[in-house]
Amino acid sequence: MVTPLVPAPLAIETDTAHGGRWTSLKARGREWLWQRAAPERASVSPGDAFADAGGLEECIPTVRGTPDHGDAWSRAWTRSADAESVRCDRFALTRTIRGTADGAEAHYTLTAEPGFRFVWAAHALLDLSQNATLQISTGAATRLFPESAALLAEPWPARASWLEGPWPAPRGLRLDRLGPDDGTAVGAVVDASRCCVHDAEDRLALALEADGQPTAIALWRNLGGFPTSSPYRSTGVEPMLGRVFDLADAGPGDAARVPASGEVRWRLTLTADCRCP
Repeated sequence: MVTPLVPAPLAIETDTAHGGRWTSLKARGREWLWQRAAPERASVSPGDAFADAGGLEECIPTVRGTPDHGDAWSRAWTRSADAESVRCDRFALTRTIRGTADGAEAHYTLTAEPGFRFVWAAHALLDLSQNATLQISTGAATRLFPESAALLAEPWPARASWLEGPWPAPRGLRLDRLGPDDGTAVGAVVDASRCCVHDAEDRLALALEADGQPTAIALWRNLGGFPTSSPYRSTGVEPMLGRVFDLADAGPGDAARVPASGEVRWRLTLTADCRCP
């Protein structure tokens, strides 16, 4: 008899002193967040190159580009009651994380001048096996970025910031299966607001809600292809406001925008399921 999947409450830990990074996302003993040693992460300052320690980083107002992985990950956050906040040069961000019966919710509020454009990503690096799969709505428009050029059967057009095709195999490149290390690293942004990661008998679903703002799921599938000097394996599954990694590449509708109220709110919902003995 197959044991049914049942909801699993999530225990979350964050590090406000070091960029507000989520350092643990655990469901019934399973740690979903991948980690790596990055001693330099403890002493970064705004404007420094990104120091990848794993976990979940709050990347805002961009992911790629300047500043590298955004402006919030390199600053100390503050905690007041159950809210955690960071203030940057052009915006302030507050989040409140609450456990639920079948996972957790993170509620966000950004305040800035009306018209301020930004990209935000919950840059979650997950600890997954090579057999893990990513479930996103079939046919969802998916943008591939130039690092995927060598993996495509067609030449990359000159000056193109991205190419688009349907999930799960945009332009013939299958992205929903991780597989073993093959020396590649590919980034993609999928026009979807929900995804589910399946790994062995466990599942983690991530869903994003933001009224009037563009939502997406970003994927970073690094199978030992990055960085070139000392590559490692990492998998980013990243709910996103916006549809590009680099804010500088954002065309109409590709970035979130602060309305006249000076405030943007959104909610990230995480749901965990596992087979329990």
